[in-house]
Amino acid sequence: YPTWKRTLARRTRESQMKRFCKAQAIQRRLEEIEVTFRELEQQGIKLEKLLRDENESLADQQTQWTNQLLYLVQKKNNLMSEESDLMIAVQELKLEEQQCQLDEKLRSYMNKEDALKTPEDEKAEQEILKQLVEVVNKRNVLIQLQEEKRLSEL
Repeated sequence: YPTWKRTLARRTRESQMKRFCKAQAIQRRLEEIEVTFRELEQQGIKLEKLLRDENESLADQQTQWTNQLLYLVQKKNNLMSEESDLMIAVQELKLEEQQCQLDEKLRSYMNKEDALKTPEDEKAEQEILKQLVEVVNKRNVLIQLQEEKRLSEL
């Protein structure tokens, strides 16, 4: 078993583990965001009730509650933005995994000697190459989307 094949297999496993760990971290953060959303929603409901029910309360108190409500809305918007970024990262991870699988398949066809390739092998190789280009284009679109989002936030 040549050294370059072992090295390639090891690097493939390492990249798979990195993607897996990143996916787990993203999933944990999405769950945390969901819990925080619920908490913010409950706090917002309480503040809205206070603002509606307490018509005769002091103006300072109403101003304070309104400011708290606006702060909650701002926090929720920030969380929604983060959630959007994480969903893009999830899509990017899926495409990255798909690209690695296609690379592996393509490499197996390309390592075969031309004299031993059947017309079906050549057709399959071309199809995999086509799929690989589509995945790369999709990843490019996601990167452009992230960049546009980042620039619009600035």
